[in-house]
Amino acid sequence: MKIGILMTGHAPDIVLPTLGDYDAMMARMLAGHGFDFESYAVVDNEFPSGPDAADGWLITGSKHGAYEDHAWIPPLEDLIRDIKDAGRPLVGICFGHQIIAQALGGKVIKHPDGWRVGATRYNIDGRPQTLNAWHQDQVVEAPAGSQIVGDADGCAIAALRHGPNIFTVQPHPEFDTAMMNALIEHRAPGVVPDPLRDAARDLLDEPRDDGAMAAQIADFFKKGA
Repeated sequence: MKIGILMTGHAPDIVLPTLGDYDAMMARMLAGHGFDFESYAVVDNEFPSGPDAADGWLITGSKHGAYEDHAWIPPLEDLIRDIKDAGRPLVGICFGHQIIAQALGGKVIKHPDGWRVGATRYNIDGRPQTLNAWHQDQVVEAPAGSQIVGDADGCAIAALRHGPNIFTVQPHPEFDTAMMNALIEHRAPGVVPDPLRDAARDLLDEPRDDGAMAAQIADFFKKGA
């Protein structure tokens, strides 16, 4: 099964030599589940021919806001709707969660409560899971007909299902300890308030459920194919 990875951003330069870009992180997250991958840097206006170019689709995180004025966002929203109409399985993570909600009629904002960073306890599909958070934006209105299937303290819409073929989550199961440490030390200063940064650093070694979420995403792809 081929998964098309739609890259809506690039990883910080500091991690590229060791961790690779966001597509490499997604591929590692789903390693062992029998998938092949093809990446499209939509953030650089590199788009697939259409929904049939892959068996399933995954949209990555990004430093950009879904509501920002970028030339690549409208065609990405069109592609999201086309994938939905084609019935191909689609998964969104962080920005992917947000842009899918927006493309289908929901609302995304820079949340007035500010940043969520580090190991965070979520309830997704009725199961408690600890996953890394790294976001300031949030979905605050789900699209009509969507089902809210996840939440956390300070994040009321942390996971969504849009019909049988689209599943999205706000946290980052692809962000391992090395990635979070790099973000805390190199991207957070001057951006994330120091108390939140310090709290996230203290939780770097907190046990997480990345593998369980990866298995859930893999199962979703296989059932939707």
